[in-house]
This record gives sequence, C-alpha cells and structure tokens, in this order.
Amino acid sequence: MRTTPDSWHLHEGDAITTELTAVRKLGGGAAYEARLSFDEVTYAPVVVKLLRPGQLDSSSSRRGLRREVAALAAVNHPVVVRGLRHDLDGPRPHVVLEHIDGPRLSSLVRRHGPLQEQQYLPLAIDIASALHYLRHIGWTHLDIKPSNVIMGSPARLIDLSVARPAQDALELRHLIGTDAYMAPEQCDPGERAPSAASDVWGLGATLFEAVAGRRAFADPRPRAELLTERFPQLTADPAPLPAGVPGEVEKTIPAMLARDPAARPAPYEIVDALVPVLERQPRGSLAGFKVRG
Repeated sequence: MRTTPDSWHLHEGDAITTELTAVRKLGGGAAYEARLSFDEVTYAPVVVKLLRPGQLDSSSSRRGLRREVAALAAVNHPVVVRGLRHDLDGPRPHVVLEHIDGPRLSSLVRRHGPLQEQQYLPLAIDIASALHYLRHIGWTHLDIKPSNVIMGSPARLIDLSVARPAQDALELRHLIGTDAYMAPEQCDPGERAPSAASDVWGLGATLFEAVAGRRAFADPRPRAELLTERFPQLTADPAPLPAGVPGEVEKTIPAMLARDPAARPAPYEIVDALVPVLERQPRGSLAGFKVRG
C-alpha cells in the first residue's frame, strides 16, 4: 500500500510558489509544516505554514487552516504575530506569516535555565497585554506555552492555529491545546468550558517555567486512562517557586494557576501587579504602561 508523504521535501532555493522560495524548515505538527522562506512580494524573509501533502484531502486540516486565517485577520496587536496573506485553494495550501527574529522562550529555558527578572517580567507584561486585547475583541488563543513565545522587545506570541472566538471556545467539548499548558477546564471541557481565563492559566504555566526553569506541575501522562493521571493540573497544586522571587511575582503566578477560572486575575491585573516590580529593576521602565491605582 502506497503511503502519502508527510512533507513537501523542499530544499533551500526550491520554489514553494512563484513568489515564495524555501530557505529552511522550521518545524511543524501533524497537519502542517513551517518553513523560513523569502518572499518576492514583501522582499523579506517570512514564515510559510503549509498544509502537509498527506492532509490535502483532510477537511479537518483545511478547516483548521481556514480558522487560523480568520484568527489572523481578526487579531491586530503588536505582541501577536501578523498574517500577511494566504492561499487556501492552490496546490500547496498555505499561510504567509511575518518572520519574527529571536529565540523561543522554551529554547532559552532549556539551554540556560531560569530567566532573570529583567527578562521574565517584560515578557509576562507583554503577553498579558495581548491577552487583555484578545479578551477585549472576544477571542481566545488556547495554546499559550513557552514554545509559542518569541523573546524580544516586545515578546511576541505566535501560532493561532487553535485560536477561536470566545463563544466558540465556550462550546468546546473536546481536548484542545498542549497537555502541560492546558488549563483544567481545557483538560476536562465537559466540566467547565474554556474561556479567556484559560489563556491566563497558560500564561501562568509559561511564566512559572521562565522563573523556575521547570514546569509548575508533573509531566502529563498521555496514555493514562484517568484524566487526573494524564493531567496533574486537575487536582495538584503548583510546585513552589524558587526562593528570592519578588513577592508580587510569588503571589501573581499561583493566582494565575488557580483551578477555578473565576479566581484567576484579569490580564490587566497581571500587568498592574508586575509593572512596579519591573520598574524597580536596574534600567527598567515601562513608560507606556499606566498602572491602575
């Protein structure tokens, strides 16, 4: 039986389309592959997210790509990756995204361990500002995690592949997201529906990892029969933060990881709590943020 290839097997210099030239592979998932490419339209490097050849006949994968295009069109925030254009009906269905230069947070933590306060405070504030905006326009990201954060000034949030309007998130009845960074209501959507508060939980898990250099909860067990075994966050409390963490950070992160979505802070409350901490850092300031009294 012939198997369908799961990659376009493009090499540097190969044409993706008449306007896009492959440079190198960046990664991808089961349905898509991402490639750094050169774009003749913008005359600059871009990221091209391609539907894999084996997924061309998959209505689910095509629907997911259309959903990401809709999210990119709806979201316009300086911290969130921008979509440049797309072709969903051509021989190689794809989305063209801006190329963001910088390391992923996951790579920094893996290579160097915990971040310094001057590094993790700005990224927390930047991503919280994006979550405030998403809540304002009625969208949810649902996959906040270290590998979806590009470190820079500002930090950038990428990958809107599972993002959807808040009302659609409330109607979810299946698992969606990445196991270790899914809020309890994402792990068991029949009990509580995912919402904007789920993104706050994801940021809390991401920030914990940046501060501590390790996850807040034990590793998920994907093959476990019981949900509580697969997802420790359903019943366990987060691990303690390292000694010496500023008091505001020590209070804010566990609050973001509360099992009850209603008990989690709003994104603007995260910003209000952390900006003063950052302003106490050497050469640290965020003149553009107004702290609420």
